[in-house]
Amino acid sequence: MLFAFVFVATRKPCVHDCAAQMNFLLIPKELRPIADKVEARQRISEADALDLYRSNDLNALGIIANALREQKNGNCATYILNRYINYSNICVLSCQFCAFAAKKRDVHAFERSIDDIVSTVGEARRLGITEVHMVGGLHPTLKKDWYLNLLHRLRALDPNLHIKAFTAIEVRHLAQRIFRMPIRDTLELLRDAGLGSMTGGGAEIFDAAVRDEICRGKETAAEWLDVHRTWHAMGGRSTCTMLYGHIETLAQRVDHLRQLRQLQDETGGFTGFVPFAFEPQTTVLAHIKPASAFEQLRNLAVSRIYLDNIDHLTAYWVSMGLPLAQVSLSYGVDDLHGTIMEEKIFHMAGATTPQEQTVETLERVIREAGREPVQRDSYYRHIVSANGAKPAEAELACA
Repeated sequence: MLFAFVFVATRKPCVHDCAAQMNFLLIPKELRPIADKVEARQRISEADALDLYRSNDLNALGIIANALREQKNGNCATYILNRYINYSNICVLSCQFCAFAAKKRDVHAFERSIDDIVSTVGEARRLGITEVHMVGGLHPTLKKDWYLNLLHRLRALDPNLHIKAFTAIEVRHLAQRIFRMPIRDTLELLRDAGLGSMTGGGAEIFDAAVRDEICRGKETAAEWLDVHRTWHAMGGRSTCTMLYGHIETLAQRVDHLRQLRQLQDETGGFTGFVPFAFEPQTTVLAHIKPASAFEQLRNLAVSRIYLDNIDHLTAYWVSMGLPLAQVSLSYGVDDLHGTIMEEKIFHMAGATTPQEQTVETLERVIREAGREPVQRDSYYRHIVSANGAKPAEAELACA
């Protein structure tokens, strides 16, 4: 059974008229100038961001980040009903941080057929999903018509189903090796076939020395940014990401955030920011200690405070676990991503989190955190069913 949804066009009921008031008695004096800027809705500098990263006062960081979070999003926390699809892990690259990619001869290599993907998404659509989120490796032999046919057939399932697909790295691969067309022309073909928005993956850390060590051969930061710039100029929207907790320095994290904020100033095309903590367990970087819960919350808080022009911050529970994601709702986060039926990239790297969550569970943890749960669409807009209620069947769906 399918359900009709409408966007909430009126003022969001969970957005308050006043931002959260900061208790400056709980903020150390060295961070108070930054807190003053946030309260006055002024932009912080890269030096400020570095000071925040160096602070071990997690409570103070949470207070500052929460003030900005509530300025932007009030007391609500969102989630989306979506279905992840990894169409193949066969990839021409061999990134050191990645346990997902494979060569065709590898025993863990896989390649899903179009019929299989369409059938899987069709089943999820009947459960109420509003988005299919699809990425894969840089496949060396799949043809142009394969990608276009896949998009056409997914769109034919339901023209209202949003197709969020492909990283900037995949788009460049398609343009240069498969379609053999300029980036913009490739994006126009994908959009005409059904692409709704781009994913934010592949950004990793923008610093060239870091990329040379953990993902040699992958596109540069400038090339990643240029694909998103081109997509935004076409009227498209996308998310942005950062993979942290490996070999990068705090200064390199700040520089990564700076480049995202700079592009957002230019285009306004990023809908949300989704940082990922590195999962080292089954990669060649297994000797690296995983980011602690403290570090993950600190990174989220600093990101929220610095990225003043990106409205939404997502805690990716697949990476951090749902209990910590729940806590992050007090550290700048306003979105818990989705219900996610199947996820391979982080789990092949060693993640032990579940691969799906029900709507009931997401709404419960949001309420337990003192927030108001709201279902969203792919652009973070609040949606409700036509009669104002959520479809019961949607509680079975995965993000």
